[in-house]
Amino acid sequence: MAEILGLGMTHYPPLASRDEHMAEILRLTLRDPGLPAALRTPAGWPEPMRREYADDGATAAAGRHRAALTAELRKMRALLDEFAPDFVVIWGDDQYENFRESVIPPFCVLAYEAMTCRPWERVPEFLGPNVWNEAKDREFTVQGHRAGAKALAADLLEQDFDCAYAYEPLHHPGLPHAFLNTILYLDYDRRGFPYRVVPFQINCYGRRVISAHGGMASLADPLTAERLDPPSPSPRRCFDLGAAVARAITRSPWRVALIASSSWSHAFLTEKTHHLHPDIEADRELYAALRRADYARWRDTPLAAVEESGQHEMLNWFALVGAMAELGRKPDESVLIETWVLNSNKCFAVFRP
Repeated sequence: MAEILGLGMTHYPPLASRDEHMAEILRLTLRDPGLPAALRTPAGWPEPMRREYADDGATAAAGRHRAALTAELRKMRALLDEFAPDFVVIWGDDQYENFRESVIPPFCVLAYEAMTCRPWERVPEFLGPNVWNEAKDREFTVQGHRAGAKALAADLLEQDFDCAYAYEPLHHPGLPHAFLNTILYLDYDRRGFPYRVVPFQINCYGRRVISAHGGMASLADPLTAERLDPPSPSPRRCFDLGAAVARAITRSPWRVALIASSSWSHAFLTEKTHHLHPDIEADRELYAALRRADYARWRDTPLAAVEESGQHEMLNWFALVGAMAELGRKPDESVLIETWVLNSNKCFAVFRP
């Protein structure tokens, strides 16, 4: 009999770094020649940001942030172990990794048999060594669930939801980091991850996926309209996708955990804050709507508002919220973990069967 567990979490890359490197994205912004001079030092920042950065470059704040994140990740892992799914569906974004100029699908179910991944081979130097001291050639093998992935893609197509699927990767061996980090963080204590995984790509970066290669845009050389790509699927479409996935799983014989993996607003995507800090107020507003199960507020969010607030990757969460709305679920547990200097706010949410 089908059962569904819903989880929301983060795949925040700097969590894999050591505390002293966790604020490096902010320090990259401070070196951007397009940043106004008045914002280059803490004297020009909002008071909470100055306080968090302190006199140690946010190292102590990073330690507190890590403790808060790992506490929630361990709860998520315990819930996953208790639920014992047949497989896990992870909604994640591809940041110019597997999908590049050859094709950018709005949605794609990755029906891989197995994935051998080396997460530390391509880590940017500025993030430093990983917190587990694992070697660059350390391999992780993740088992897929092709039967579940094919059945899901087939059901979505039968629901008139035009969803791509793939049996092999294109440009990126293994898994893009949104999916792989999710697995690594759910196994933060390195006990092993025994669950089969169906990665479900959403084109969250949309207008920036090719033009910015899924990464940071320069304040000194902003992306013009001519350089931008076509947009992401809308929040409404992602919400409706999640609802369609919930219907598909409900008709299946499997126990499935649906996981949305992303941080919320990202500083490096938020132009109105000069890439210095996330849009905390926008995150708080959506979090309040999540807490009160105001799913109409989520579904009616314009894509322009998501892009303005650097919430691009939250399209993964719009899919999860759509699935939970379809199932009539409210969050049983949730927390919004805020930061001014560590690039992005993070939310965790649990929707029990």
